[in-house]
Amino acid sequence: MRARGFWFDAPRACVPVSLDRPRNTLGMLADLGVEGLRVYEEDFEAPFLEATKDFYKAESLDFLASNTCPDYLAKAQARLGEEQARVRHYLNPSTDSKLKRVVEVELISNHARVLVEMEASGCVFMLEHDRVADLRRMYDLLARVPTTLDFLRNCVCDHVKKVGMELVSDQEKVRDPVAFARRLLELRDKYDVVLVEAFKSEKKFQKRLKDAFEEFINADSRCASYLVHYIDELLRSALKGLSEAEADAQLEKVVVIFRYLQDKDVFENFYKQYLAKRLLGGKSLSEDSERSMIAKLKTECGYQFTSKLEGMFTDMAMSKETMAQFAAYHTEALRIEAERSQAEGATEGADSAGGSQPATAPSAAPSEASGPLSTRLGDVELEVTMLTMAHWPASPHPPCKLPPQIIPAHGAFKDFYLRKHTGRKLSWQTGLGTADLKAHFGRGGPSGWVRHDLNVSTYQMCILMRFNACGAEAVPYEALKELGIPAQELSRHLISLCTPKHRILHKASKGKNISETDSFTFNPDYTSKLKRIKVPLVSAKEAAVFVTELAVPPAVEEDRRHLVEAAIVRIMKTRKVLQHNELIAEATRQLTHRFLPTPAFIKKRVESLIEREYLERDKDDRRLYTYLA
Repeated sequence: MRARGFWFDAPRACVPVSLDRPRNTLGMLADLGVEGLRVYEEDFEAPFLEATKDFYKAESLDFLASNTCPDYLAKAQARLGEEQARVRHYLNPSTDSKLKRVVEVELISNHARVLVEMEASGCVFMLEHDRVADLRRMYDLLARVPTTLDFLRNCVCDHVKKVGMELVSDQEKVRDPVAFARRLLELRDKYDVVLVEAFKSEKKFQKRLKDAFEEFINADSRCASYLVHYIDELLRSALKGLSEAEADAQLEKVVVIFRYLQDKDVFENFYKQYLAKRLLGGKSLSEDSERSMIAKLKTECGYQFTSKLEGMFTDMAMSKETMAQFAAYHTEALRIEAERSQAEGATEGADSAGGSQPATAPSAAPSEASGPLSTRLGDVELEVTMLTMAHWPASPHPPCKLPPQIIPAHGAFKDFYLRKHTGRKLSWQTGLGTADLKAHFGRGGPSGWVRHDLNVSTYQMCILMRFNACGAEAVPYEALKELGIPAQELSRHLISLCTPKHRILHKASKGKNISETDSFTFNPDYTSKLKRIKVPLVSAKEAAVFVTELAVPPAVEEDRRHLVEAAIVRIMKTRKVLQHNELIAEATRQLTHRFLPTPAFIKKRVESLIEREYLERDKDDRRLYTYLA
């Protein structure tokens, strides 16, 4: 027994020993058994496994007390390799699984939780310091005892939730939506690398990581609007210079975060607003990228989710065709008018005395339009975009009073369109338009006039054109209200024209705010190094796109009521009679692709349907509903 103990301990203590003696001796023990390996198992294997257990119990405790987690992992991995080599060199193969089980219990199972949670060197430390190789070693070691992997999964999941909640609740980081979304994507990229390289893309780890991201992302409903803002930044400018594959990869990363959102209807609402601004303002960097993003959303949520977004692109294409037809129509009208004028001039010449030369009518051919979508009518170049009301974000404001110079062009297009499409109705959305104005600054005399081309909103154009009739006279705020611009928008657009950088108008009072008693005058001394100037709008808190925590836009709230009621009616029409809890569960299941309704919200819609006699409660069981055909 002493010899056997020496052979067992010496290699583990790194004492040189010949392998021939133990191999030969153990081979003889195995051969002594008449009916199998009974002698080998009783006289050697059982004491050997017990001694192995005692050895590793003592060594693991001693090593853990004075070393870090990565050191222990490396040591344990080396010891496991040594034991496998021991089986190959001189132990009977039947001992392999038994020895492995003993070593794994003593080196892994008994210390798994301690290793994962170890301060300053455990799993959290590795995640924070990007120690992917150490994490891979930890995963490989714990994977030998599958039940211990739950310690690692729980630790990673809890850490991701903690980091995510810190990001969502940090007011400094959420102040800038683009920076917030970028940080969120960086966080996802980091743990995606850990998942693939350290945890070998294990399905359970994928599920736990997904759950962790979903929990903190959906803790704040602003995440949906912030993600849309980031996509807007990408599609406006950030994708510039990237190849098609690189641009697609950037959009795919956003879609990964989109999958985590429960309030996909909130996302859709904001996406529609931002897309409308890009399309109407001509700010999209690439139509291919726009359509690629919509295709990805369609793949995730189906046709119904993107039908309105695709309709917006259809409207833009139809608008191009309509404007080309309008230009042809207007050219033809001018030609006919010119021929009529020439004919009338010729008739008058023939009737005049003295056989004088017939008069020649002046040319009435239109000037060349500056763009393929605009048509020149007198001094005005008009470009109209036709929007299908159901596709685009609703504008709550009626059209404002347009300047007299615009009215003829406005009327000409309206007559053309209604002649072409009988039975339709045009509603002008002046709050969504833009204009290019040729403005002259200066006071005349030797210094002359300086011309600038101002790119402004339609509201700003209406305000500025009002000053053409006033010269240097002040225009009171009350007079500008007659333009029909909503009060909030009027104040915002006036402030934009009075900023220090773009002081095109002078405001009588001091300060940033606009009062009812204010008056405004044109600033002839305005100067700029640029010939073409875009006058930006100041932001308005009331019109801010970003919502506060747990807030849902009113339009989305209204849509949710209709969706829940439609789902309830659809379910009850099929089932006829259903218990309350079953109805709640089924309605929730059907609506999760759009948003996650609360049981209280569904219950309110049930009550509303009962009041409107779509459903009724059972007289004996108040929690049982019956569908009324």
